[in-house]
Amino acid sequence: MTDTLQDLIASAAALIVGLAAGWAVHSAFARRKRAREQRFFGLPDGSECVMVTHRDSTSAHWSIPRHDALALLGLASVVENCGAHAEVAPHDTGLQGFGARTEFCVGDPTAHRRLAAHMANLLPGVTVHPGDDSGTDRGMFTIAGTHYRPDPGAVEHVLLARLTAGDDSRPVFLAAGQRPVTHRAAVRHLVRNRVRLARKYGAQGSFCLLLKVVNSQAYGPDLVELVADVTKPATTSAGPRVAAKAATKED
Repeated sequence: MTDTLQDLIASAAALIVGLAAGWAVHSAFARRKRAREQRFFGLPDGSECVMVTHRDSTSAHWSIPRHDALALLGLASVVENCGAHAEVAPHDTGLQGFGARTEFCVGDPTAHRRLAAHMANLLPGVTVHPGDDSGTDRGMFTIAGTHYRPDPGAVEHVLLARLTAGDDSRPVFLAAGQRPVTHRAAVRHLVRNRVRLARKYGAQGSFCLLLKVVNSQAYGPDLVELVADVTKPATTSAGPRVAAKAATKED
């Protein structure tokens, strides 16, 4: 065997070993990343989750508003990547309590029964106003005495939350907005920032973020700003002073 041939064999062997090592490192990194994502969403391999949305009030048949449907599609990709399975259920269907399986609850809390129940139980510090007879201030949020009114097409708000009933329970994710476009914006924010959110709040941590969708009439759900992390005031029952302050501002 000539020296040239030996050198070629050694180089080929080194290349194969290098490729195998690189593949092993990449695979290990991908597995760790997937495991972190599964923990954050509470979606281990083969698990079940439910996506709860409300019906399109403009349709005579069981259908989902366009932006809500697109939001659910974004969540479906996450569920598939985690190796889990999803069920879509309407908000007015009798469902079990939360915690047994991961739940994604998307919609308008003034019309979405399941979402309204979750907010009353898990976010007692948030008041969602149904509006008056003319519809004025419908969907306005009040948090810690501060009002967040919608200005349709210009400025709209949405709450994005990850909440749990206990250490061993699966999380419920809420996207509660003032218009369907804000629900889609919140889900996109969740999907795009899931790594950062998991790092900041932990795989089992709870959070509630108030987001602002700017100029949706021109930009749709693309222009989103974080207004504040309202986890503490949102998960704490509003006291008499806060309620009185909000009532005074309302007048």
